[in-house]
Amino acid sequence: MNFKGSHILSVSQFDRDAIERVFNVAHQMLPYAKRQKRTTVLNGAILGNLFFEPSTRTRVSFGTAFNLLGGEVRETTGLSNSALAKGESLYDTARVLSGYSDIIAMRHPDSGSVAEFAQGSRIPVINGGDGANEHPTQALLDLYTIQKELLDHGSSIDGMHIAMIGDLKYGRTVHSLSKLLCLFNNVRFTLISPKELAMPTYIIDAIENAGHKYTITHQFEGSVDADICYQTRIQEERFPSQEEANQYRGKFRLNQQIYTKHFQSKTVIMHPLPRDSRAEANELDNDLNLNPNLAIFRQTDNGVLVRMALFAMTLGVENIVTQFDREVLWHVNS
Repeated sequence: MNFKGSHILSVSQFDRDAIERVFNVAHQMLPYAKRQKRTTVLNGAILGNLFFEPSTRTRVSFGTAFNLLGGEVRETTGLSNSALAKGESLYDTARVLSGYSDIIAMRHPDSGSVAEFAQGSRIPVINGGDGANEHPTQALLDLYTIQKELLDHGSSIDGMHIAMIGDLKYGRTVHSLSKLLCLFNNVRFTLISPKELAMPTYIIDAIENAGHKYTITHQFEGSVDADICYQTRIQEERFPSQEEANQYRGKFRLNQQIYTKHFQSKTVIMHPLPRDSRAEANELDNDLNLNPNLAIFRQTDNGVLVRMALFAMTLGVENIVTQFDREVLWHVNS
């Protein structure tokens, strides 16, 4: 895969070699993310951060990643605050805004919208989530987290067992992550969800075609000897109505008692966030906050590293980042 000047729209663009290259560059970004040093390699470059759907982590993470490389960020948030609300096409929006930036990160509520936007863009576009379709950078940071967590336990992605739990129908994060896991060997999937929110058939087909084993169940049953427990939120914004979404809220809660009963003591707990902490949902109980296997905040930290890597590689500066190193004068390193 040639990253320089390319759009990052789908996990389907990646093979194992490309993933390894991204992860190697992401690892090199750690000193900058920890504020141990800074780089100005993207001094003068502008990120157009276009988020036409609500977001906290992804939007701020993209902006932070670009700032840490020395670049500047210009943001547009919400469809109602953009010319799209006046009937402007994605193509016209792309032609205009790509003249104001050097790279664009975009989220939009409609599937395929970011790819449509990219057709009109004169600069690289990175997909920050397009409806229920894909979220490639989330999948990459999830996979990066899995690799790091398993390495700490002396194992690897090849041969791992992952339990995916919750809304597997509308959860674009589990769709994209499953596609990436199909590039690896002998992965086992346990898919736990209400029948109505089961993993889509095309993802199951991809798992089968990759030669992986999978189990589909609609409740916690016995001991799940998973290396990774990947919990998801009920994607209420994707449901036809709020009433329908409410039927499934809180169906698969995870707390310390349930974790101890069904999972190994070393099972890593992941969630793409935000976790729904309302009493009727409570997907991941606060009593897990001190569990050392809760990796949800390590995931968010890793998201900055992966997005820094993608920016550097897409703009072709990954090999010269250290040439623009500077001291951090304001930060007290612990």
